[in-house]
Amino acid sequence: MMFSRVMTNQTKTMVLLMLVFTAIILLFSGLVYFSIVNFSHQRFYELLKIRTTTIIQIEKGKDDLDLPENYILNGLNDEELPMERDYVFAIPADSNFQKISGEIHIPSYFFKNIIKKGESNYNDQEFYYIGQTFRHDDKNYIAIASAKNHYVVYYLGFLKRTLVTCIVLSLFFSMIFSFYLSKTLFKPILKITGKVQEISSENLHLRLEPQPDNKELNELVDTFNGMLNRIETSFETQNHLIGNVSHELRTPLTSIMGEADVALSISRTNEEYKETLGIILNEAEKLDKKIKALLMIAQTGFNGKIQKVDKIRIDQLLWDVIETLRKIDFRNNIYLDISMLPDNPRKLKVQGNEQLLHLAVTNIIQNGCKYSDFQQVKVSLGATDTDVYIIVKDHGIGIPGKEMNKIYDPFFRASNTNNYEGYGIGLPLARNIVRIHQGELIVSSHENQGTTVQLRFPNFYNAHPEDKESI
Repeated sequence: MMFSRVMTNQTKTMVLLMLVFTAIILLFSGLVYFSIVNFSHQRFYELLKIRTTTIIQIEKGKDDLDLPENYILNGLNDEELPMERDYVFAIPADSNFQKISGEIHIPSYFFKNIIKKGESNYNDQEFYYIGQTFRHDDKNYIAIASAKNHYVVYYLGFLKRTLVTCIVLSLFFSMIFSFYLSKTLFKPILKITGKVQEISSENLHLRLEPQPDNKELNELVDTFNGMLNRIETSFETQNHLIGNVSHELRTPLTSIMGEADVALSISRTNEEYKETLGIILNEAEKLDKKIKALLMIAQTGFNGKIQKVDKIRIDQLLWDVIETLRKIDFRNNIYLDISMLPDNPRKLKVQGNEQLLHLAVTNIIQNGCKYSDFQQVKVSLGATDTDVYIIVKDHGIGIPGKEMNKIYDPFFRASNTNNYEGYGIGLPLARNIVRIHQGELIVSSHENQGTTVQLRFPNFYNAHPEDKESI
């Protein structure tokens, strides 16, 4: 009982394989042995039948075959088979074979079967007998040929020893093969387990590597990597929020409290109170926007859940985003490049939440318009058999190279954005949304030259090959 509790799956698999191999080896060995035994019996009986037929022909060729009843005639001397004994005798008138049976030590029912069927066989494990009836000069006789089956006695004994030796060797090699096979089968799992044990909150960027030619394990790897993406996003968002929330919330709160404290310190005119309340209201609105931004980032960064999931056409989503941005500000100059659209429109479908994807794409394109001072922003759409791509390129102020590693920090704003309104939450929010859609966001930028943002989303039909639809 204790052994079964501590037995690993690898050991269980090896034992199971051993049991299966053992059962197969024993089954086929038994089939081989009993097939050869049966064949040897049948073959030996055929040889005895030939001898019996020969005896009958010899006896019929005699001029006079006057045999006393209940008396054994003779045995042939020309032994062609090992220890052959041949008999010819007349059938007793009363069909009583007790005397003959006692003299040649053959059971009486054997004789009765010969008379009843015309031919019968019998063996006593050592000697094999076959008998036939024949008629000569209006009298009925029985001819019996018998011999010792040396093939069964010696050769089948050799076969038995050979099979036992082969079984032992087969079990030995099957044990080695079972061990090797179980080790090979569990090697990828042990490798994955070792890699998982290396992953902690300090190195959530690590990912499991796909296993070649192993669809089932690769599905597990993809699922686990997807979970790691969500966890990494959650940890990064949490760390960034903790590091930035105190500063971002403290500034408007300090301003509000300072203005209120000054207003309450001495009596003031109505205009001064209105001015103070206006400042407090402005700071409160900033605080409200920042709190809403924090909640939005938290919702897309921590739980990784999408409330409503649909099949979305990315080209239709882009047209909606562009129309929305033009309504927000007529100065937004956006050019949609559709030269790379695929012939098959279903390659543009992805699985996701339309509202969240709309928000992410809107933030990225709006940033391009804003930080390029409303110069033309080029949005390109393309697709491969596996992925859908959106590329947003502007010719704006760009991002300083030394600050690129901070662009996903909530509330971080590049040093060259002081003249532009914003809170620094658009890009972190967009990346979180892209990640929970199993996508990828890549930013490349050069200061005073512009920024290029690439979004990649897995094609719906590549992620769900079983879900096919006609166009």
